[in-house]
Amino acid sequence: MSALAHRLRAVSPVAADRALALLLCVLAEAEVLTAHRLDAPLGLCLLMAAGYTLPLAWRRRRPLLVLGVVFGAILTMRLLLTDPTDLLIPFVAALTVSYSVGANLDGRMAWAGLAGLVAGIGTLTLMADNTVTGDYIFPVSFGVVMWLAGRGVRTRTRLTEELHEAAVLEEEAHEREVAAAAAGERRRIAREMHDVVAHNVSVMVVQAGGARRILDRDPARAQAAATQIERTGREALAEMRRLLGVLHAGEDLATLVPQPTLGAVGELIERARVAGLFVELHVEGEPRPLPPGLDLAAFRVIQEGVTNALKYAQGEPTDVVLRWLPDELEIEVADRGPGPSGGGELSSSGHGLVGMRERVRLYGGEMETGTRPGGGFRVHVTLPLAAVRAEAAA
Repeated sequence: MSALAHRLRAVSPVAADRALALLLCVLAEAEVLTAHRLDAPLGLCLLMAAGYTLPLAWRRRRPLLVLGVVFGAILTMRLLLTDPTDLLIPFVAALTVSYSVGANLDGRMAWAGLAGLVAGIGTLTLMADNTVTGDYIFPVSFGVVMWLAGRGVRTRTRLTEELHEAAVLEEEAHEREVAAAAAGERRRIAREMHDVVAHNVSVMVVQAGGARRILDRDPARAQAAATQIERTGREALAEMRRLLGVLHAGEDLATLVPQPTLGAVGELIERARVAGLFVELHVEGEPRPLPPGLDLAAFRVIQEGVTNALKYAQGEPTDVVLRWLPDELEIEVADRGPGPSGGGELSSSGHGLVGMRERVRLYGGEMETGTRPGGGFRVHVTLPLAAVRAEAAA
C-alpha cells in the first residue's frame, strides 16, 4: 500500500490531469453511446462529450478558462442537441472544475470562478423542464461544496509549504549557529594552545640557558637538562601541529592567560559544591602526566560537564569519574536530575557540547552524551593516550 502511495505521489500533476481528462472522456463517450434517448445526431453528442471532459487536462493551469469551456459545452448540448441532465459525466465534470477553481485560484479570481459556476449551474437548471426550488438548491449546493473543498485544500497546502519553508530556514539558521559556535570554539582552543606552546618554548629557552652555563663544570646535569629540553620540545611540536589545524590567520592572540589542568579539578569540584551542586569526584587507576594541550582538554570537558549539571541537575547528586587506563583516559560526568527540558540532548544554544566535541575530536577521542536509563544526563569521553605519546616521540 505504501509503495502504491509513493508511486502515486511521484506522478506529476500535469500527467494526473491528463489521465483524469482522458478517463472522463472515455466514460462520457461510453455514456453517450449507451444512452436510451438522444435528441440529436450521435456524432455531435460525442463531440460535446469530449468538449466537457478533455479541457479538464488544463484544470490547474487555466481553471477559469476550463470552467467556461466545460459549462459552455454542457449549455450548448442542452440548447442545440439533447438534455445533459439525463447523463452523469457532465455533472461529474462540473463538480471537478468547481473544485479546481477553488483549489487553484486566490482572491477575486476565486470568487469570480464561484460566481461563474453558480451562474452556469443555475442556467442549466433554468433550461430544464418542470423545475422546482430544490432543482436549483441542490446542484448549486454541490458546486459550492466542491469549491469550498478546493479552497480548504489550497489553504492547507499553502500552510504546509510555509511550515516546510520555515522549518528549512530554521534548520539552516541552526546549522549556521552551530558552525559559528564550532568556529568560535576552535579559535578559543587555538588561543589556549598557543599559550601552551609559548609556555613550553619559554621553558626550553630557560633550560637551554642553564645547560649552557653548567656544561663545563657539571656535564651530567647539563645532559639531564638537554633531555628535558628534548622532551619539552617534542611536546611543543605536537601541540604546534594541532594548533596549525585550528588556528585561523589573522587572529588576535593577545590577552593570553595560563590555563588550568587536571590538577585543578579538585578546586573545580569544590567551587561547584559551594554553588549548590552535590558532586563527588572518583579517580580510578594511577594518574600520570599528560601533554599540556591534552591536560587542558580533559579539564575543559569536566568543567563543561559540571557546568551543565549546575544548570540542569537541580541539585541532584552528580558523579565525576576519572578512569586512568593503560592506553586511554575515560572521563564521565553523570547526574540524576531531570536534564534539559525533561531529558534528551542539551540545548545547543550554549554551545557547550559543541566545544567539548571539538576538543575531544582534536585529540582523536570519542564522546557520548544522552539521558541515563535510570534518569539524569551523562557525558562520557574517551581520550587515547598511546597516540599522544607516539606523536610526542615522533
